[in-house]
Amino acid sequence: MAGAGWRFCPRCGGCLETRHNGGRERDCCPDTSCGFVHWDNPAPVVAGLVVRDGQVILARNAAWPEKMFGLITGFLERGETPEEAVAREVLEELGLAAKMVSLIGVYPFQRKHEVIIAYEVRAEGVITLNEELAEYREIAPDRLRPWDFGTGLAIRDWLRGRSAGG
Repeated sequence: MAGAGWRFCPRCGGCLETRHNGGRERDCCPDTSCGFVHWDNPAPVVAGLVVRDGQVILARNAAWPEKMFGLITGFLERGETPEEAVAREVLEELGLAAKMVSLIGVYPFQRKHEVIIAYEVRAEGVITLNEELAEYREIAPDRLRPWDFGTGLAIRDWLRGRSAGG
């Protein structure tokens, strides 16, 4: 199977076949009256680099190892703009209200088959973690160190923008 390993068509129940379609190998239904193609496109994910009172907030997901922290992330939901989605995620996960949302950039995250749409989110309020998060840290921007994949690329670009006077 070319895509996510689907074996059966979700429309008609027939066995899928791998075929060349749209310039790539894809799982397709052989029944021409059905015509299902599993495009296997990456999922859009929003990431918020949350700034409150001049500090960047990094959080640790409850399922992550103890010293692993990251940005606030979540999936874009039907009917939402990416800006609405990142504000919702910040409110749901940290209990903070987004006062300003500005795009940092868009980044491929092939390891998780996602596209990350990253924003700086200026927020206010009292931090109240939801059940997804185990803890958080507030870090001065000059102490922030990006990592070489995923949301770390957004941190890198955000820091570059700050050093350039952005």
